Amino acid sequence: MRSEATVALSIALAFGAFVSPQFARAVDSQSNQGTVSARLEASQMVPATVNLKNAIDARKIHAGDHFEAVLQHNVQLKNGPKLDHGTLLIGTVTTDQTAQGDSRLALRFTRAQLKNGQVIPIKATVVEIAQPEEDSGMDVADESGLWSPQTLRVDQVNALSGVDLHSAIASPNSAVFVSNKKDDVKLIAGSQIVVAIAAKQGNNEMPGGV
Repeated sequence: MRSEATVALSIALAFGAFVSPQFARAVDSQSNQGTVSARLEASQMVPATVNLKNAIDARKIHAGDHFEAVLQHNVQLKNGPKLDHGTLLIGTVTTDQTAQGDSRLALRFTRAQLKNGQVIPIKATVVEIAQPEEDSGMDVADESGLWSPQTLRVDQVNALSGVDLHSAIASPNSAVFVSNKKDDVKLIAGSQIVVAIAAKQGNNEMPGGV
């Protein structure tokens, strides 16, 4: 019996040694594909700055609720039309199970509403946020320096007081805000948000969270 167990263990170890490199390569391949896809998405994006129209309180809103932000400067999309100053970016409160925290707020920008009423489906990723009273140092008059396609993910501790920001180009969510003090997540009306934005071509959402 002991001999058989030893043989079985040896076979199991040998089999594990044989398949592990293949499994590792498969994981690496999936990771590389995800990175390539994210880089392709990022290459079509441009930076833009918006101001949040109304306050958002994670404890008072629900998944499916809408929010709006106002574009602060004209932005020419690489793969879409020009978005004029004052264009509305409209989004949806959504869910995210990957970010840890007692209170979290997941947001997803979905469309831009032009002044003439035309609606453009968009993909947008939040790369920076500042409350109205903060001096963010963001030069919104020259948005070219606010974000580059090399930035595929943002994990910023205390992006707002007591709130961390998590976002990724590959995620369908624009951002996930997580309380790091076990408090509520609140975004103040007028908060300045920098996004990487592109017109959405077909169904390019990827499953999963940030």
